[in-house]
Amino acid sequence: MQLVRLLRPFDKRRAKQTPFADMFTPYQGDEIVSLDCETTSLDPKSAEIITLAAVKICQQKVMMSQKLSIKIQPKTPINADSIPVHHIRNQDIEGAMSIEQALPLILNFIGNRPILGYFIKFDLAVLSRYTEQAYGFHLPNRPIELCHVYYKKVNTYYPDAWLDHKFETLATTLDIPILGRHTAMGDAITVALMYLQLNYGKRPSLL
Repeated sequence: MQLVRLLRPFDKRRAKQTPFADMFTPYQGDEIVSLDCETTSLDPKSAEIITLAAVKICQQKVMMSQKLSIKIQPKTPINADSIPVHHIRNQDIEGAMSIEQALPLILNFIGNRPILGYFIKFDLAVLSRYTEQAYGFHLPNRPIELCHVYYKKVNTYYPDAWLDHKFETLATTLDIPILGRHTAMGDAITVALMYLQLNYGKRPSLL
């Protein structure tokens, strides 16, 4: 966290030389972006994004009319070991846009809004690696980790309970259907629905 605070002033100065300087202004609205990436690996230092999806949340609603879904051609072939997880093959993304083409679309969509996700630290680390390479700054958006929201809510009612943070367990506990697990858009929408249930729904019942 200290490193982030030290980097941010430098990032802000670098961002002024790009079309994305407004990302460093404090966000004043009431929207959140639920975001998910499917990647070539789980190493944030080398993983490449192959699909990315994001959907906006506003006024206790998932704004399905305001969503983004992108396929991206990685610079290296998809590892066969990762295909059983996200079911994306190299031929499925032939002709997809490059990360250089996709990045402006992603940044313009998320703006300076808070970004929600499941283990969102990984997604933001990969995205920040791209923005640092392309524009010289790391993403300044406030992260919202679904697991932390879940823990805080459930711990209020069950302070001594052992909490399982598996994606499927969270969805079942919150009575939220899983929409296309390990697809970027399915996970982004499911996370958005779980977030709304945690903040505005009924008291969760542990299994």
